[in-house]
Amino acid sequence: MTGRFELRDHTADVAVAARGPTLDAAFAATADGLTAAMCDDALPDGDRFELTARESSLETLLFSYLDELIYQRDVRGVLPCDHEAVVTETADGWAVTATARGVPLDAVAARDLKAVTYSQLSVTRTDDWETYVVFDV
Repeated sequence: MTGRFELRDHTADVAVAARGPTLDAAFAATADGLTAAMCDDALPDGDRFELTARESSLETLLFSYLDELIYQRDVRGVLPCDHEAVVTETADGWAVTATARGVPLDAVAARDLKAVTYSQLSVTRTDDWETYVVFDV
């Protein structure tokens, strides 16, 4: 099941509104929005890498997941794309186990995206799961 996202202008920043039929799909769609905010066209090459995060709430989990993707971009020198995420409830909160494909940054024209913010960050359940995140550019 896949989710979808929409980039939205937000003052001097950029926001991603995403949704999916499952938490997994909504988290992956939000990460796809992160990628789209940095680059119009990602190349089909690049190796997959894994990451995990654990937090007490869904909002802090989404923040940590996206923050880890930005960290991996900086450390590995790659544009993370083609996101897959599995979100599970744990005894003390929530966890995400995810993978992304890392396209070398020198192979794409990527825009700078500095950080994920807590400004208006939300994870809500309606008919689908919906997320909203603002990124500092």
